[in-house]
Amino acid sequence: MDDGHRIPIEDALDLHTFQPRDIPSVVEEYVRAAHAAGLREVRLIHGRGTGVQRGIVQAALERDPLVAAFHDAPESHLGATVAVLRQ
Repeated sequence: MDDGHRIPIEDALDLHTFQPRDIPSVVEEYVRAAHAAGLREVRLIHGRGTGVQRGIVQAALERDPLVAAFHDAPESHLGATVAVLRQ
């Protein structure tokens, strides 16, 4: 049921609160919402750790037709990925 409340879509999403099994669907939904909101670049914060979350995020971005390209955010030391969305 739509109660009229909207969660604002921002240009960054911190994935630390999500379970690894949920990351692919969260990334897919976020990219879709960000694209619909007119954003052209988004930042997905997955943390450094062992690189598992980074791999999950980047695999999801690779499969997403709304993503034109993605790269590691240079200032995050592999802790975030920037995705460029298609126009």
